[in-house]
Amino acid sequence: MSKYYDYLSKNNDEIKEDLLALVRAQSPSHHKKLVDECGHLIKDIFHNRLIGSWKQKIYAQEEAGDHFSFELEGHQGPRILFLSHFDTVWNVDAIPLEEKGNDIYGPGIFDMKAGLLSSIWAVHSLQIHQESLPFTPVFLFTSDEEVGSTTSREIIEKVASTCDAVLVMEPPVSGSNALKTERKGVGIYTLKVKGVSAHAGNHHADGVSAVNELAHQNIKLEELTDYEKETTVNVGVIRGGTNSNVVPDYAEAEIDFRVTSIDEADRIIQSFEQLTPVNSAAELEIEGELNRPPLEKNKGNHLLFKKAVAAGKRIGLEVKEEKAGGGSDGNFTSALGIPTLDGLGIPGDGPHAIHEHIHFDQFSERCALIAELCLEIADN
Repeated sequence: MSKYYDYLSKNNDEIKEDLLALVRAQSPSHHKKLVDECGHLIKDIFHNRLIGSWKQKIYAQEEAGDHFSFELEGHQGPRILFLSHFDTVWNVDAIPLEEKGNDIYGPGIFDMKAGLLSSIWAVHSLQIHQESLPFTPVFLFTSDEEVGSTTSREIIEKVASTCDAVLVMEPPVSGSNALKTERKGVGIYTLKVKGVSAHAGNHHADGVSAVNELAHQNIKLEELTDYEKETTVNVGVIRGGTNSNVVPDYAEAEIDFRVTSIDEADRIIQSFEQLTPVNSAAELEIEGELNRPPLEKNKGNHLLFKKAVAAGKRIGLEVKEEKAGGGSDGNFTSALGIPTLDGLGIPGDGPHAIHEHIHFDQFSERCALIAELCLEIADN
């Protein structure tokens, strides 16, 4: 094992203290006050653990929690961005914080407060053992990833565009603990149908059922799914009508699609935009966007993974890679052509589930991997 692993293992108690405090600072995405309080705690932990002169920038938000970044001043070498979000999907007190053997359960601990904390402790361990860091660490903490990163995307892209590599501190794949070198892109659309209302008994023929039209469109949309291409189109929510005795004049559907490439995203979007009504008397309105481009296994991302493999060998850890269906903020940075590696957080299971937990006994090892990876990037 490396000296960084040894150091981190000896400081397990302090790491756990930080982690439990961070998970106790519950931060539901839509609760700005609590999210900002969690952000203040992260800043406290950051300044308690890291030394040097750090340039801090706060990106204030009216509704979402404030985003913020840190950059170590006066350093040269490759700029490495540690990308983390600190909002969670959980309402206040939805699940308890508790320890069970080597595992710690709690809201957002796996996705992704443990990973966020490990980035801080990884740089801390390097500062303890290095006279001067051979790279420039940049940290970006965002508050709305779980709800689409609508206020943080532009900030993420702006900060990442100044960096040479992006390490996404999301958790690894559950079970295998593999890093995520490919992620699907995510599209979110709404289809609205306008019909003509009428009395269901006396004037049924005069009506144009928006619900009936939507049913036909739903079939068209679902048929765009192509499992061989790993493309899925899911009509997840439908609404329509007012009363059972009224021909419905309005209906809508919320649609989610997932793709592995930009070309496939273009195909799906084009199909959406070319939808035509089955009943010519009905009107369709489709609106939405590719919320996250796919994280594709390009040359830069592949080389960064190879550096992680080499870093893993320094601590006796076999580093694996897998695809992931869900998107992350790393999708944005990869699409810009910046080498991006995802899934560098702490192993565990239960993202968005009541059994969400991490394996705390693996914290030091995975944190040491981050430290070694930073040196590997700096050396090359």
